[in-house]
Amino acid sequence: MFQQFLLAVQQGGQKHVANNDSFSISDFARSIKNGFFTALHHLSMILGLSAITILTVMFIKPDLAEKFIDLSPFSVNEQTASAEYPLPPSLAMLMATPQQVAESTRDEADAAAIAVENKTLVSERQQQWVTTWLAKRYRVASDASNMLVSAAYLTAKEIKLDPLLILSVMAIESGLNPFAESPVGAQGLMQVMSKIHHEKFEEMGGIKAALNPVANIKVGALILKDYVTRGGSVEAGLKLYVGAAAFDNDGGYGSRVMAEYKRLKDVATGKNVSIFVTTPPSPILARPQEVIPEIKLDAVTQNKNIAIESKLPDQLARL
Repeated sequence: MFQQFLLAVQQGGQKHVANNDSFSISDFARSIKNGFFTALHHLSMILGLSAITILTVMFIKPDLAEKFIDLSPFSVNEQTASAEYPLPPSLAMLMATPQQVAESTRDEADAAAIAVENKTLVSERQQQWVTTWLAKRYRVASDASNMLVSAAYLTAKEIKLDPLLILSVMAIESGLNPFAESPVGAQGLMQVMSKIHHEKFEEMGGIKAALNPVANIKVGALILKDYVTRGGSVEAGLKLYVGAAAFDNDGGYGSRVMAEYKRLKDVATGKNVSIFVTTPPSPILARPQEVIPEIKLDAVTQNKNIAIESKLPDQLARL
């Protein structure tokens, strides 16, 4: 650019010399002015072409435009801007009457209520799927299955335990038979030893309530939750529940409950799960909730009741 300026000045001087004109100070100043405007003209052309080139490249590759914006010292991070400059209040709300403000608040409350209602509807639909599947799988009347599942869900909500885990234990322990009783005295859906836990039934009408489905579910669920808490995991809690804490394994009890639990979780999500999956019966062990100190191996072996001896050979071997 400076060379062009000098060249313009030199050409102006040579022109005057060729015409035999005197090269005065005014002519020199005029030459400098002409050279300056010429250089400025060239500079403008270069800047214009550069701008056109950059715009063309940015149009072809938009990602470059974002990079240029990020590199700009005037760019502002959106999160920072939103944090430093919160959104202004609505002009409509600034000009709203107290009645309009109340209506807006009520609309927000209605929206929250609708969200809760939708969540409740989803939960009810899942519960209905579980109810139908259990009724078919364990051949229980629909009304009875609905009552048992509802009681399990209500109890689970009250004591903060997964309702599907409670239902899984019920299924493996009793096959959803509320009148089931084991040879060692475990009763009801959750196979609770009512003689050992009689104090837990006091608020529900005494020990006779052990065969009450609602009472049995609540007491059994409380025992289950206590064992899960003490064991530190669901698997450890199930091992305590079945009375296998002193053994190397629980005879497959935990795996059967967890398998049923997984099936119920799939059912609750709307998956099509077969009701004909075979589940072996639960082993009858001397679980902690069922330990009766008075029962001794020698006393039982001396018992001449053939029916009892035929039912308890495996169980007595573990006592």
